[in-house]
Amino acid sequence: MTDFLTPRRRAHRTSAAVDAAVGAGRDLGLAVADATVLHDVFSVVVHLAPSPVVARIPTVLPQSEGLDSLARRQRAELDVARWLADQGTPVIPPSPLVPLDPVQRDGFSMTFWQFVEEDRGKEPDYVANSESVADLHAAMRAYPGRLSFLSAADPQFIAESLGQLERLPRLIGASELGRARREWQILEPLVRSRTAFEEAFPGIDLQPIHGDSPTANVFSGTDRDLYSDFELVTLGPVEWDLAALGPVHESAYNRGAQHNGTRLLNEDVLSFVNAVGMLRVIASLTLVPQLPELVEYLKPSVDQWQTMPFAGGMAD
Repeated sequence: MTDFLTPRRRAHRTSAAVDAAVGAGRDLGLAVADATVLHDVFSVVVHLAPSPVVARIPTVLPQSEGLDSLARRQRAELDVARWLADQGTPVIPPSPLVPLDPVQRDGFSMTFWQFVEEDRGKEPDYVANSESVADLHAAMRAYPGRLSFLSAADPQFIAESLGQLERLPRLIGASELGRARREWQILEPLVRSRTAFEEAFPGIDLQPIHGDSPTANVFSGTDRDLYSDFELVTLGPVEWDLAALGPVHESAYNRGAQHNGTRLLNEDVLSFVNAVGMLRVIASLTLVPQLPELVEYLKPSVDQWQTMPFAGGMAD
């Protein structure tokens, strides 16, 4: 039996993350008199007022995600976000008041970002956001740093989770778990190997991409919208950033691509990334004990997955 986090333990986790961020910020020379939690879902996001600095502390993580591997992801995120900001791309930049490196303290690994005032009254326009992702991709193409192939898919997390889910029968049935495992046998080689992917999808270019649904990671600033949360930045096909969003958002992206002269989405690659994306949803069920409300967000996708072609049609 796996214990699910109680509200009391959740509050303790949040408080510990805030305390770690305050201590780390002060050690870095920041004035911190009032730490305000802005968000608390997968990460605790804290404004270290009066300094114009926000700390982001991941708290809901796979069991196998150690501080060192998390810090590697965070270094890539900081470097990409700083580079994009220097090019004039609308992103939330890392804070210039601290070194460009994650900080580890009290069992947490955190990053520091420039505080931007949020327009809390603005409703997100996900279709418009999808169209603008084509511009983000165009900007990211020239990023000179080295990124791993499809690390955003996190194949180790998927593989380990499909084993762990046997201990969570209340979250997924045996037949559904069996299907997920059979699909992963087909999809895993194309996720783990760039060569295998390129053989399956000849002519599909790979480039730096956001990695974590940039359409849903547009921050509504009071001055302008800004891309944020490049935690899963990776090398991959642009289709990955549109996974599971559906035809309306795909058409919007294609309008943006036509406008800036980049390639349109490929239907076969979309089927592949949609299938892999759904297996990441299944794998994310293992995070529910750490974040119980997550099950309500995942259930519609799990239901949808069961109506989709097996392994995105890759088995045909």
